[in-house]
Amino acid sequence: DAQRITKRNLEDVGTFTRQLATLLKAGIPLTEALRAIIEQTQRKRFNMVTRDIRERISQGEPTADALSNHPEYFDDLYVSMVRSGEAAGRLDEVLERLAGFMQGQARVRNKVAAAMAYPIIMLCIGVLVVAALLVLVVPKITTMLEARGELLPLPTRILQNTSDYLVEWWWAFLLIFIFSGLVFNLIYSSQKGRLGIDSKLLKLPLFGDLITKQALSRFAQTFATLLRSGVPVVRCLEVTETVLGNRLLEKTVQDVRAKILEGADIAGPIKASGVFPPLMGYMIAVGEQSGELDTMMLQVGEAYEEEVEISTQKFTSLVEPILIVFLAVLVGFIVLSILWPVLQLSQSF
Repeated sequence: DAQRITKRNLEDVGTFTRQLATLLKAGIPLTEALRAIIEQTQRKRFNMVTRDIRERISQGEPTADALSNHPEYFDDLYVSMVRSGEAAGRLDEVLERLAGFMQGQARVRNKVAAAMAYPIIMLCIGVLVVAALLVLVVPKITTMLEARGELLPLPTRILQNTSDYLVEWWWAFLLIFIFSGLVFNLIYSSQKGRLGIDSKLLKLPLFGDLITKQALSRFAQTFATLLRSGVPVVRCLEVTETVLGNRLLEKTVQDVRAKILEGADIAGPIKASGVFPPLMGYMIAVGEQSGELDTMMLQVGEAYEEEVEISTQKFTSLVEPILIVFLAVLVGFIVLSILWPVLQLSQSF
């Protein structure tokens, strides 16, 4: 997928963009600037990509067309901005703007990823610890106690039954997990299924709010960056669809674009969508009336970026203690179920 660029490729493109913008600002011709970048690019694959881009440009191909041959590195947003900047003779300015935009997006993405990573890691470790106790420790303890003819307490019997079930039917759980993943992937790969799942995701408590604000920040900043680089409004919306990462929001932007092509302004369809917040619609209306839509959208994007940071902190501060309490109760129950009969046994001597 041309729009799903890997993190490593994004890092390569970010470095490439900053370096190329700096060299062009210094007055170095494009092909010479690319030669300098090639000489210091360490990653072999991206070095080859840069060589191919330079060769195509040397043969007279427009820069945007040369970049578009490598969609695994340069997406529609990047190519559209370069095409616009090249046509206006402001390629260095556009690249500088792109570098700043990519850096800002990476900062937001990393904050959200960090907020998600810690609870997931904690949950995985907790599941592994519980599974190890149930599969390795519990059977040995219960076997030893039963051999002594002890009547096991209710919590221990519950734990024993769970352990036996897990040991005997682990393959069934694995099959269910794999099958569920395949079914989910099949549903999500269809337009209708993805729209339904993405719509539900936006309604989730905490997590949905975080996804929505991140997407709105990305929408506003991408739109502003493209518009400021001279890209037409309709094309801005077309490119912006590809960076939202949520089918419901993508469809909403498609509907807005269709209404603009019919002669509507931007603010009206945005307000009427029911998906974008009313405040965004009003700020876009002000931007359209004042002729400073790019500036207004940039301010909207920055405002939502700050809200993403606040939502991230809120999400982490609420999820972490819930997970800790849940895992503590679960592990505590297992330990109590193991120690209870052992203590009873020691008191009988």
